[in-house]
Amino acid sequence: MIQPISDAQRTELEAAAFRRLISHLREHTEVQNIDLMNLADFCRNCLSKWYLAAAQEQGVEMTNPQAREAIYGMPYDEWKQRYQSGPKQDHH
Repeated sequence: MIQPISDAQRTELEAAAFRRLISHLREHTEVQNIDLMNLADFCRNCLSKWYLAAAQEQGVEMTNPQAREAIYGMPYDEWKQRYQSGPKQDHH
């Protein structure tokens, strides 16, 4: 019989899955944010906003650029310059 997982284990599993998602998105820079929005109704910018909101809920001081860098793995403007294709538009 499978034992139920604890809240701490659930948090660790969720954190590991989140880290894997971020790693996957960083590896697949060819996938544009607009494509993610069109297909899944969220993108890297959404993740950074959710990350920032979670930080604020925990009382962690963080800026939007810091949250974006946590998701993109580099400053957002640098990521856009390197990887954003087509018109340089930001839907957020």
